[in-house]
Amino acid sequence: MAGIVKPPGAFALTPHKVSVCILIQLYAPPALMSAPFSFSSVAQHNRFGLYLFALTKSCDDILEPKLDELINQLRETGDLLYQLLIDQLIRRLSALSAPDDLFNLFSDLRGILGGPDPSAVDDEQVVLDPNSNLGMFVRRCLLAFNLLCFEGVCHLLTNVGIYCKEAISSCPAYEPPCLDDSSNDVEALSEYENMDLEDIVFEKVYKEIEARKKASEEVSFHLHAPKALSSLVEDIEVSAVPKSKRGDKCGEASPGTHLQNDELREFDSIGGAFLRTNWQMQGYLMEQADAIEKHGSSFSLNAFELILRQLQKLAPELHRVHFLRYLNSLYHDDYFAALENLHRYFDYSAGMEGFDFAQPPNDCNSFGRYEIALLCLGMMHFHFGHPKQALEVLTEAVCLCQQHSNDTCLAYTLAAICNLLSEIGISTTTGILGSSYSPITSIGTSLSVQQQLFVLLKESFRRAENLKLKRLVASNHLAMAKFDLTHVQRPLLSFGPKTAMRLRTCPTNVCKELRLASHLISEFGSESSTMITDGAFSTAWLKNLQKPMGSLVLIEENVSGNNSNAFQFCAQPSSIPESVLQLVGSSYLLRATAWEAYGSAPLTRINTLIYATCFADSSSLSDAALAHVKLIQHLAIFKGYKEAFSALKIAEEKFLSVSKSRILLLKLQLLHERSLHRGHLKLAQQVCDELGVMASPVTGVDMELKTEASLRHARTLLAANQFSQAAAVAHSLFCMCYKFNLQVENATVLLLLAEIHKKSGNAVLGVPYALASLSFCQSLNLDLLKASATLTLAELWLSLGSNHAKRSLILIQRAFPMILGHGGLELRARAFIAEAKCFLSDPSFSVTDNPEDVLDPLRQASEELQVLEYHELAAEAFYLMAIVFDKLGQVAERDEAAASFKEHMLALENPQDPQDEVDPPLSTP
Repeated sequence: MAGIVKPPGAFALTPHKVSVCILIQLYAPPALMSAPFSFSSVAQHNRFGLYLFALTKSCDDILEPKLDELINQLRETGDLLYQLLIDQLIRRLSALSAPDDLFNLFSDLRGILGGPDPSAVDDEQVVLDPNSNLGMFVRRCLLAFNLLCFEGVCHLLTNVGIYCKEAISSCPAYEPPCLDDSSNDVEALSEYENMDLEDIVFEKVYKEIEARKKASEEVSFHLHAPKALSSLVEDIEVSAVPKSKRGDKCGEASPGTHLQNDELREFDSIGGAFLRTNWQMQGYLMEQADAIEKHGSSFSLNAFELILRQLQKLAPELHRVHFLRYLNSLYHDDYFAALENLHRYFDYSAGMEGFDFAQPPNDCNSFGRYEIALLCLGMMHFHFGHPKQALEVLTEAVCLCQQHSNDTCLAYTLAAICNLLSEIGISTTTGILGSSYSPITSIGTSLSVQQQLFVLLKESFRRAENLKLKRLVASNHLAMAKFDLTHVQRPLLSFGPKTAMRLRTCPTNVCKELRLASHLISEFGSESSTMITDGAFSTAWLKNLQKPMGSLVLIEENVSGNNSNAFQFCAQPSSIPESVLQLVGSSYLLRATAWEAYGSAPLTRINTLIYATCFADSSSLSDAALAHVKLIQHLAIFKGYKEAFSALKIAEEKFLSVSKSRILLLKLQLLHERSLHRGHLKLAQQVCDELGVMASPVTGVDMELKTEASLRHARTLLAANQFSQAAAVAHSLFCMCYKFNLQVENATVLLLLAEIHKKSGNAVLGVPYALASLSFCQSLNLDLLKASATLTLAELWLSLGSNHAKRSLILIQRAFPMILGHGGLELRARAFIAEAKCFLSDPSFSVTDNPEDVLDPLRQASEELQVLEYHELAAEAFYLMAIVFDKLGQVAERDEAAASFKEHMLALENPQDPQDEVDPPLSTP
């Protein structure tokens, strides 16, 4: 939220208050000071008064707008008046160059206040009633200035200079337009000079407040300001107009004052919005909760905790402050503080404040919302990596939701359980989930965790759809798409008639779910939620206080008065709520993940770029980091590590490298890949150890990290030619993946086992692993991984002897379309080298007759491997090129290829330390 945080304490003068005082001088110039311009009509003058009324009310807010924000509010109207106001405001602020200038400014302010003797006031002067809202604000500013010592005045003058310096440099110069005095309506001017403008404004505001108070006694108003200010504005009835003024002067107003009633009526509903209601404070707290969840641990812990403690001291009835303190502690990994604040929140409010859940039909107020407390507690355990405790708490919440008929909370709880089962690996839920939830026990058989997840996803989707919870429906569509992406659907029943089914994933279902999730962008308006509507209104009001007022208070005279939808439109900060944009953006990220699994690199990049371009402003920190990770990985695979590390440095500046962050994980992955390619095995092993430390020791938690660390450890051992140890690590990893049903990882591990046996010289043992990996890839539609497995199988067949060269070449050519279209530099180079080796191993192939069939792929492979700095494969490519040139009798080319071969072998045997490019390479906080 943009703005300047005010220091806590009593009423203090700030540069923003000085700007408001200058605007009040323009509204009611002192007797001895001539007005720099004339208002075109009485209505325009009254609307400017309403705007100042809003500004003075906002001065008790937590944040004050900067000068450029104040200028933008005036500029929004598009009226001629805003140029004059901005010009005068900037000129008078710039003229404050000495403490005497501030003294003269506040001395002139005294002249705009009316005295006890009305006859002493000039007939042509517009004076402020000292007891009115504007008058009270001026008096408070005068008192605060009189209490300042000389050092305080100098400090205020310095702050004013800093306040206006940046805005003046960024704003264009405003030339004062020529005003034709003859165009002013003399009768209108003489009419409004005899009017009490304050009476008209505050009479309308008071009537509207009284009407609202009678219509709804439940809305309590609070001015969340220090106690020193509370005595000035104790209640809503006295904050607008003193009773004596209303009783004495309302009947004496000129008949002309009621001519503007119809025009002012459309602004009356706005007047109450500038008092801090409970809804508005809830809106502010909701906005901060969204910011915490969006920015995660990068959100300032201590600074926001200070604001929350101040709010809690000023408004102890706002129990949602405890909930924000819980979120603040949660995303900064403070378990005990998060647990304490969560308990405090539900102890004080029973969960009745600030949640967008429908009240159960039986309205069990004696229990409050204990099930919601359990839902939050379960999500907290999930965040801190306690899967068993989270599942037990969420299961208890399911039971309470069923007992209290709280269908909405039940739908959200089921979605939380689905997220838990899909994100954190749990090998079994026997005795926890299946014993309590009826849709699972009704099946009558024991189900695997994945089958339970499928049942719960369907049930959560059905309930969300029946309750018309559009956001939850879209979220469930994304969860179903993720499930269909990585799981082969099997029959739930182990008995009865069997129908023929293909044990494969269905990309069509994934695409269908993703499209249905994107439909939320056109359906979100139909979700009935009073909390969301009021919260969005309050958040918009607190975020940009005068945005609706700027459109309505200072509009031109010829605009139609029937503009009831204008304020509602301006109250929305965006035509689409951020929660909806986040869900739609997540669908594009999931599309990128799906195309990455299916092997389409261009579509992966396109969907990631769409997300980064269209949804960056509304995205959460984790989603934005994931998008950066995908783009950097694309650079590393297709452009090499130099480009990738340059982009990584930019990403590190944007995202904090906190523990387990995606950026840090990507950094370690890139370092490991480059270390293996360069032959720097000691650094590669160090990276593996760092990855292992990042993972939680709890079983079933951080399965992705544990799989990644074990996989890279096995590859490091393979690069060190420690085949038996590498095979043992890979076999242990396969057992773990099989236990937790990680099918995509199973295909990768099987392919690694085939590579280990190929490099160890046991090609016969490697063929079954390659075939098993191919089977997994076909079931899961992993096309690029399937092409890689086909290439490994071809290399295995080629290792069995030259009589299998033709079979190997057929397999390579079958995989070439996928490899050349979507494969990275390493996979393409491997395919080119394997193709050349097939030609050279074939007894029927003549190098002298068709040398380019061998040299072409070897040249392309050597170029791509040099970009990757993959010394081992590059040396092999140059070695084969030297053999071919030797057979062709081309001595110079042979010697050049041999020299390149020697260069890469020396670089492999004496690897250089790469830490100069990424500094520091390994720094886990």
